[in-house]
Amino acid sequence: MDIILQILLIVFLAKVFGEISSRFGLPYVLGGILAGIVVGPFLVNSNNEILSFFAELGAIFLFFTAAYNEVSIRNIQTLSKYTVIPTFTHILFGFVSGYILGYVFGFGFLENIFMGVAFSSTSIGSVVNMLISCDYLSKNPGPEMLSSAILNNFVGVIMLGIVVSIATYHQLPSGTEVLTIISGIIWFLVIMVILGYKVYPVFFKYVQRMHIQESIFAFIIIIALLSAYLAEIFGLHSVIGAFIGGLLLSEVPLAKIEDIQSKVSGFSYGVFIPIFYAFIGMSIDFSILQTSGLLTVLVIVLALIGKLIGGFVGSRILNVNSYDSLIFGIGSMPKADVELVVISIGLSMGVIGDEIYSAIVLMVATSVVVSPVLLKYAIRAKEDARIECKGV
Repeated sequence: MDIILQILLIVFLAKVFGEISSRFGLPYVLGGILAGIVVGPFLVNSNNEILSFFAELGAIFLFFTAAYNEVSIRNIQTLSKYTVIPTFTHILFGFVSGYILGYVFGFGFLENIFMGVAFSSTSIGSVVNMLISCDYLSKNPGPEMLSSAILNNFVGVIMLGIVVSIATYHQLPSGTEVLTIISGIIWFLVIMVILGYKVYPVFFKYVQRMHIQESIFAFIIIIALLSAYLAEIFGLHSVIGAFIGGLLLSEVPLAKIEDIQSKVSGFSYGVFIPIFYAFIGMSIDFSILQTSGLLTVLVIVLALIGKLIGGFVGSRILNVNSYDSLIFGIGSMPKADVELVVISIGLSMGVIGDEIYSAIVLMVATSVVVSPVLLKYAIRAKEDARIECKGV
């Protein structure tokens, strides 16, 4: 099938299924994955290099747009202990759950690490959707849940960078290799910080004066690609660079104009990100899932339970009441962006197999369906308990 027709079908179906998902109060990611599942069997060459390249661009702009639009260095710096401690515990519980599950099933060290990272992340977009649908965005612990998701994504990107660097050697790196990895990360960060705090603020003053159309928008896209390219030069994955680039640009007022943000989102979510999600769906091997039912079930259960317990325990450590602790734990369960990028990278590097890949995709889909339902029940239980207390 011609590549143009493939892209046409993928984007069209992603939007159609995404609309259906949104009508049921579910994240658009389900629509993209479902589009890939539907269109996959009709594509003669689903591993087409061009389609794979578009999917990689989708992952790059997914991370860049998330950091540019949704994450702020200032917000991360002002996070209180009421966010940091529970976030640490649900990341820890999630990671340990994934690693132990992989170890029990006899997977290799790197596979276990990738599973741990995939288990430990939380989707910012899914949390926002849940809180809005439950009218809980401004009610405790809603703000803490959102802040935790943002911090979780920031930590998840760092974990991904470390894991990808280790996976490059397909084994635990030697002392010399560790120094190479660390030096590459340091040099990359130094260059990015200089660009972000010294070069970009001055640069965009000149860009703003340009007479050509969409100059600011164009240079933001250029910086996204430049950041991804620089990351690869220093031995990191391109999505890491895209995230850091977006994070730094979010601190440049002249680059973060509301109209430009809208155009960047349209550019990313209009075409490239749906192709990435569809590519994920196309890569699911259902024949393998039929023979690995136990692993798939355990991946879904442990990934969600680990995050829920971790968030609950972390909140209880701070003496938050049981109802709010449960709500916070449920709010850490939904997964989407980081997890899908993690496993797609792991699969492309040959670190994880189709068995783990397919199971985690289903886990992501399950998490965004189950989490909102559980959150509504938890909020209702909290409100019922409050009414009973007032009645007494």
